[in-house]
Amino acid sequence: MQLGLVGLGKMGFNMRERLRAHGHEVIGYDPRPEVTDTPSLRDLAGALSAPRVVWVMVPAGDITRETIVALGDALEEGDLVIDGGNSRFTDDKPNADLLAEKGIGYIDAGVSGGVWGLENGYGLMVGGSEADVERALPIFDALRPEGDRADGFVHAGPVGAGHYSKMVHNGIEYGLMQAYAEGYELLEAEDLVHDVHGVLRAWSQGTVVRSWLLDLLVQALAQDPEFREISGYTEDSGEGRWTVEEAIRHAVPAPVISAALFARFASRQDDSPAMKAVSALRNQFGGHAVKRATTEETLRAPDPKK
Repeated sequence: MQLGLVGLGKMGFNMRERLRAHGHEVIGYDPRPEVTDTPSLRDLAGALSAPRVVWVMVPAGDITRETIVALGDALEEGDLVIDGGNSRFTDDKPNADLLAEKGIGYIDAGVSGGVWGLENGYGLMVGGSEADVERALPIFDALRPEGDRADGFVHAGPVGAGHYSKMVHNGIEYGLMQAYAEGYELLEAEDLVHDVHGVLRAWSQGTVVRSWLLDLLVQALAQDPEFREISGYTEDSGEGRWTVEEAIRHAVPAPVISAALFARFASRQDDSPAMKAVSALRNQFGGHAVKRATTEETLRAPDPKK
């Protein structure tokens, strides 16, 4: 099958390689000349045979929306666009409606697998019409892991269902990573445990907490014991926030995912204003010692008579 692929970053580049290895013809476009197969989106459309299928793999937000608009101008009735980035699900219907005005189909595809997808395949969650999804199945089958289709692919529902599913997936990922990270720190804090890396590695087989994420933590520690070469500053790409917002909208308790998101916020603070306030309050009401910001000097308890 022939596919146009817009966006050849870490994910898109590897997806192009996997699809080609499975016998598909992939023509890619990226602004970087060293990786692109064609100089522009319009040239990409011209290089594809109608009816065309174009997969968009660019950052969520304005870049995706602008790309969808540009493809709406470059493509023709009967073509199909797949947004495989981490777009917010609320963007999908507007994108689909815009393309539908020109007779162009739309699928939203949540894609999981990261840089390992080239070798292992990608978990795919898609939203769209039955006809559009059926049309793109050869591409989905090449990208998903080997084996039973249902173990790595789902047609989750209509437009928006794919990205909604991927959003929740990533929210769960936040919670799992935070739990492993807290367990690692607790092991490191205990003098009785002499081989933290060995403990985590022992957990990776035969235990109920074994997982690919745990395997990756074991691998990361092997590469950088005690994480001396990395800071704790942790970004969030949006899906965790959106998951928490959806939990609030549906009144679904999500304390673990919420806490994991807030832990990432805390990681970016060199000196927390909130904890400064807590420290000041302890000094005010209880006379507890408080360290000054620039010295080891402690403040005395306030005199309640003054």
